[in-house]
Amino acid sequence: MNRKPIHYYVLLSLLIVAIGFSFYYYQQVQTYEHRIDDEIAPDSSLPTYHFVLIGEEMNHDYWRLVGEGAKQTEERYDVFVEYKGPSRSNPEEQLKLLDMAIKSKVDGMIVQALNESFTPLINQAVNEGIPVMTIDTDSPESLRAAYIGTDNYVAGQLAGEALIEDTNGQATVGIITGSFDNTHHQLRVQGFKDTIEKVDGIDIVAVEESNITRVEAEEKAYTMLSEHDEITAMIGTSSWDGIGIVAAAQTLQKQESLYVMTFDPLEENIQLLETGELDAIVEQQPLEMGYRSIEMMLDLIQGDVVDEIYHTNASIIRRSNIDSWKREKGESL
Repeated sequence: MNRKPIHYYVLLSLLIVAIGFSFYYYQQVQTYEHRIDDEIAPDSSLPTYHFVLIGEEMNHDYWRLVGEGAKQTEERYDVFVEYKGPSRSNPEEQLKLLDMAIKSKVDGMIVQALNESFTPLINQAVNEGIPVMTIDTDSPESLRAAYIGTDNYVAGQLAGEALIEDTNGQATVGIITGSFDNTHHQLRVQGFKDTIEKVDGIDIVAVEESNITRVEAEEKAYTMLSEHDEITAMIGTSSWDGIGIVAAAQTLQKQESLYVMTFDPLEENIQLLETGELDAIVEQQPLEMGYRSIEMMLDLIQGDVVDEIYHTNASIIRRSNIDSWKREKGESL
């Protein structure tokens, strides 16, 4: 008896069943994928604009606030904000990030222009059709469209006026500046000098730089206070300088008689203000800078008129107004 035809029928039946199951599962997979696509498509579509913000120092409270302000705009506008920067202040690394952003053909760039080395790359970006804004530190000789940040010269004047008021116009001053090369520190020192020069009872006897590190700020302040016993007041133009000055004064047991002012209300600076080891802090508005910079960039791209210079406010925090300052900050969060 020939069984070959039966085997053929069995194999053919199995093949038909397999094809049927394959078709069924294919249909199920397609249905599932369409359902997933329908669910995620509204949220997964790419933003219209890709902006890059290049700050000075990622591991710093001030620049974290700048980045936070910029990233908050993603919730309101159709943008993706890529926030980049070196872990510690490093202009060469910032320039590399700027070059990478140009090559990536992003829709807009916001950069802190620490010195003249940034001008050629800013101009290159603009010539390639990428709008550029500066933040915190300006590059007025470049082709940048606008600047947003503190008026650093005015902030220096504000510091000078606070010192005059708090010392009754009698002080021998040492300055620790973040950098001799960075424009915004130069402007702060110049604004401070121009203000206190109007008062006969105030003299500056030494100026040193900290390279925007608390270790060097402490070292330079220690040397300055050791070599100039007549110093009665010190000002730091970067966030870390006040912390270094206080540490040096403590080591030399001069903190009781030394007036100290610094920039930026870092948590540690606020604690030192509350204990009386700092006397005044110059406050800037980094959160506003970050947020408003993205809004201004959108205005530029859409052809709206923007101010070429947008200055955020600076103010003085003292121990006498720390409680009201905290309440205001709490209400704004």
